[in-house]
Amino acid sequence: MTRPGRTRLVIVATLALAPLPRLSRADEPAARPADPGRRLERTCFQTHARWDGKIQLRSDVAICYGIDSSLPERIAQWKAQGYVTHLMTGVSWGQYQDYLYGRFDGVRHVDEAQTERDGKVISHGGDVYYMSPGESYGKFLCQGVKRAMDAGAEAVHLEEPEFWVRGGYSEGFKREWKAHFGEEWIPPHSSPDAQYRASELKYFLYGRALKQVFDFVKTENARTGRHVKCYVPTHSLINYAHWKIVSPESSLIKVGADGFIAQVWTGTARTPNVYQGVTKERTFETAFFEYGAMMNVVQANGGTVWFLNDPIEDNPNHSWDDYKTNWESTLTASLLWPQVWRYEVMPWPERIFHGRYPTVDRAQRKRGQRVERVPIPPAYGTELMTVINALNDMDQKDIAWDCGTHGIGVVVSDSMMFQRGEPTASDEHLGSFYGLALPLLKHGIPAEPVQLENATTKGALARHKVLVMTYEGMKPMSPDVHDALADWVKGGGALVYLGDDSDPYNAVRAWWNDPKGPRIYKSPRSHLFERLGLPSEAAGSHKVGAGTVLYDPSGPASLTYRADGAATLLSLVKRACESIGLGFTETNHLTLRRGPYVVAAGLDESIGGLDAVLKGRFLDLFDAGLPTLSSVALTPGSRRLLLDLDKIPGPGPLVLASACKVLGAKAEAGGSYSFHAEGPDDIESVVCLRLPSPPRSVKVDGQPLPETARNWEASTKTLRVRFPNKSAGRRVEIDRN
Repeated sequence: MTRPGRTRLVIVATLALAPLPRLSRADEPAARPADPGRRLERTCFQTHARWDGKIQLRSDVAICYGIDSSLPERIAQWKAQGYVTHLMTGVSWGQYQDYLYGRFDGVRHVDEAQTERDGKVISHGGDVYYMSPGESYGKFLCQGVKRAMDAGAEAVHLEEPEFWVRGGYSEGFKREWKAHFGEEWIPPHSSPDAQYRASELKYFLYGRALKQVFDFVKTENARTGRHVKCYVPTHSLINYAHWKIVSPESSLIKVGADGFIAQVWTGTARTPNVYQGVTKERTFETAFFEYGAMMNVVQANGGTVWFLNDPIEDNPNHSWDDYKTNWESTLTASLLWPQVWRYEVMPWPERIFHGRYPTVDRAQRKRGQRVERVPIPPAYGTELMTVINALNDMDQKDIAWDCGTHGIGVVVSDSMMFQRGEPTASDEHLGSFYGLALPLLKHGIPAEPVQLENATTKGALARHKVLVMTYEGMKPMSPDVHDALADWVKGGGALVYLGDDSDPYNAVRAWWNDPKGPRIYKSPRSHLFERLGLPSEAAGSHKVGAGTVLYDPSGPASLTYRADGAATLLSLVKRACESIGLGFTETNHLTLRRGPYVVAAGLDESIGGLDAVLKGRFLDLFDAGLPTLSSVALTPGSRRLLLDLDKIPGPGPLVLASACKVLGAKAEAGGSYSFHAEGPDDIESVVCLRLPSPPRSVKVDGQPLPETARNWEASTKTLRVRFPNKSAGRRVEIDRN
């Protein structure tokens, strides 16, 4: 995930559109009005900083990072500002030298650091090592978590349980291997079987460590009468598999987590993949599947999930334009999952609002060119705050799609992370997944990653009409999922299976290949087909109960490198849809209405034809000035977040969108309207209001707002006002008489 920023520079105060005069303050603003939605914890951010007026985001939750000695003071400061306060700390790494060097329990644990084949310790910098957690490690984490609970944290977030695939060579890991498998350690790179078993153990170790902490928190809750929740901020399964990391993922709810933060952002989503033979970044599409994988885990098992967005990323050498473009792509992708309405609006606001980044992207620089680093562009700061405040309003019940066929899923398994190392790693670009998923999304079909481990959960497969899957690059972790898949097919589902069983991991020691078991299968697919009542080599289309199975031996990864690979996959899915009477529709865009909000993406590398065009009266929330648009073309690569003015009833007065937190809005009988506005110091706020008639005057903190800072749009009866935000808040008064 994102790490604390490298720079801590003071941002220069500038304004977004045209310069505004500074507003004097005759009086301090009234006390902050209550925010009735705060306890829903709709939006949050994580920070290691003390409270600072320039990072006054006014989200519901401030997550204080790290369990160092400053934690109680930081929690107290953010709580005093009206935030719900949580703790976040690393699970796999952190400032844990007390544990390493025996100051915790009198035993040195340096040999629990993750270690590569050549003996190199895997570090996050210095002696901040990635850990191979022994049982004592979970006890150590409990100590830090208790410090946070005692300081008043209302939830704990245990971030990133990560074990690198290239690790597995430390003495601590060898001890755990013998204890877990009852045999001497085998070098993971020595065979597919050893690599698979090493990954199974890594998966187990972090599940065990987290369960220790979850159990501790529950015990403390019972003792104190509190209700502190436990969450795991984690990358998606898709990203961890791609980056060659093992993490417990779908098992986290089962070992006691109350939910997740889905850590998806530009840094993960811009990882290149291959489609129709072309390798490149596909940030929007990758983010869509990453968010979807996390949503599916929670939807099947219960719990709470926040989707992370990051206005920049860990790499500090991209330009502000690059950050903005990719942020809009990931944010649009996150909003296309309407089941989720909670968001981490950014990590490390201090590095965003205090940091300086290039004006020119690295790929566009001339050789030897010196590039200026500047603070956040004013318009981007205003846009961020506008969108952040809109995210508080995404729990909408009126949902409507305009796109390709719904009800299609792509099966994934945590074991995708188990086949990523030597000696025979699965496809470098994770083609076993993207070969199945990208053709669908590129043709306007919002395919959902479907977690295989959840197949036995009641109702987990019910909303899917077609499932696409392979055991190339992953394997089923238990045989009972095949009974669930067979029942689903017999009940009317269509299963599309690809792969020729050539994956060397078919021969690992596992339930389908256990000499002590009732039968040994050539591959887990053979067991699945047996449950479906089909011969193992049954290529083609087969009726199974009320459903259908289509088997094509083409390898999904190989399809990604072929110009006709997408067409091959789409042809199979179309046949599957037709076999069960499901209409097959393709589009070159995705459009989702969430109440009055319209989320849309134009797709490149898609079908031909005219661009879709949205008609109506929309506020453009990706524009700092909040202009009204009457026609919006969904051109290839476009990303849109709009507010449909015609979906908001009544003449007002009403705040429609704002780059500040609006609290205590009140309409007076005499025609006046007032509210408290709060946001980061000096980031310009643009507020769009609907009013029955033009205002006579607008005052901010008792001072008249200049005519140049207000605009009345008669056709939509909307007023836009601009003023610099202030962390202590401003009082805005509008008089219409």
